[in-house]
Amino acid sequence: MAIENFLFDTVEGRPVEGFTLSAGGLEATVIAHGARLVRMMVPGRDGSSADVVLGFDRLADYLASDAYFGATCGRYGNRIGGAAFTLDGVSHALAVNEPPNQLHGGPEGFDRRIWDATVDQDGNAVTFTLVSPDGDQGYPGTLTASTRYQLTDDGVLDIRMTAVCDRPTIVNIVHHSYWNLGGHASGDLRDHRLTVRGGFTTPVGADLIPTGEVRPVDGTPFDLRGGVELDEALDAVGGFGFDHNWCLDGSAGELRPVAVLEHPGSGRRMELATDQPGLQVYTGGYLSEKIVGKGGQRYCRFAGLALESQRFPDSPNIGHFPSARLDPGETYGHRMQLRFGTV
Repeated sequence: MAIENFLFDTVEGRPVEGFTLSAGGLEATVIAHGARLVRMMVPGRDGSSADVVLGFDRLADYLASDAYFGATCGRYGNRIGGAAFTLDGVSHALAVNEPPNQLHGGPEGFDRRIWDATVDQDGNAVTFTLVSPDGDQGYPGTLTASTRYQLTDDGVLDIRMTAVCDRPTIVNIVHHSYWNLGGHASGDLRDHRLTVRGGFTTPVGADLIPTGEVRPVDGTPFDLRGGVELDEALDAVGGFGFDHNWCLDGSAGELRPVAVLEHPGSGRRMELATDQPGLQVYTGGYLSEKIVGKGGQRYCRFAGLALESQRFPDSPNIGHFPSARLDPGETYGHRMQLRFGTV
């Protein structure tokens, strides 16, 4: 195991550090801007490695993009309807970046910040820390957040997101990598297979805000429990594909396996475990070949898949959804493990 430190880029004269973690035949590269995963080298069945996350070579391209490639999103990942919520009888208006709603923490969310970095060579981990002041993007209270990436010898990328606050607030910090196990430059995801262990979804309206309903997946294109070929699933759901929240099986707060992504051609397999109640599956339906990614690769529609473990979207405004409230003296915790192997 080893960690290499390097200068990824600069922004407004400020250096943006990069770190490459190596272990168990894997390499993960993370940067301080957005506490972001920018490269993940994973071997396939024949032993050849490919970079399986979408992204850019330059920081300027990340700044110009609204795709959130590899980023840590917050203070509230996903959408808040009307860019507002009420907490303890007080209404809070949030910064709008998807009118009339807020997406992924606002126009200057956590993905737009340079985080402080601490290296743990013995643990083969890098921890990024960010202080979000009271009123940041409209949120109450000062929040101190961290994202820790650890790569292990048994093929696991472990991501742990934590936060503490000095007054009641809401928190839902989300990791937003786009995965393509054929390699980021291999085209669309139609040759992948996806399994999601969730028997219910939270349907959305035209603005992608949940209606409040919790609907069983039985007999619908959203039933991914037995594993589906994405070619068939995308055709069945139509339009821009999936951008929906699944209510995950098992007990929230306990780390358990919830999803599997497989690429039969290369043999690569990725299993996601999380302690969160929900999972946003976004199949990259709004990507287009106007996006020029790493190595000059143009990313087509469905070029990558985001698996965002989370609290449910718009939870602060829907009382029967899992709470996103955080009080002083408590610690917000969100863990996801990505286990890589071959089939």
